[in-house]
Amino acid sequence: MPVLTVRNLPDEVHRGLRVQAARNGRSTEAEVRAILEEAVRPEGRVRLGALLAEAGRRVALTDEEWRAFASRDRTPGRPVSFE
Repeated sequence: MPVLTVRNLPDEVHRGLRVQAARNGRSTEAEVRAILEEAVRPEGRVRLGALLAEAGRRVALTDEEWRAFASRDRTPGRPVSFE
């Protein structure tokens, strides 16, 4: 994995990064990674996990419906054969 070194970072920027990281429960390094990932992410990109989480919030399943999901058959599916 590539390594990036940032030189001559002003003290107030570094302090701000440390404070922001603490607020988000991350290390300073993890915070910088999150900021960089957000900065280069294409606009309008739909992330599957976020999409599924939003759908789950909108549906508001009942406890009975959740139990039905938990009791479903978990046998792995077989690969499709086109022969």
